[in-house]
Amino acid sequence: MKKSVFRIVNRFNKKFLPKYSHLDPTKLTKFQKGILAFRYYVLINSLD
Repeated sequence: MKKSVFRIVNRFNKKFLPKYSHLDPTKLTKFQKGILAFRYYVLINSLD
């Protein structure tokens, strides 16, 4: 159940949230770092 919820949220992330992988992480704002961390957290939990 938990894994399927994270997979759905991961699909949402791919479509609607911006991608910051091509930017330098030290130059991101706190909000952008938060989005990046959320995307990473969801991705890791959807793969387990």
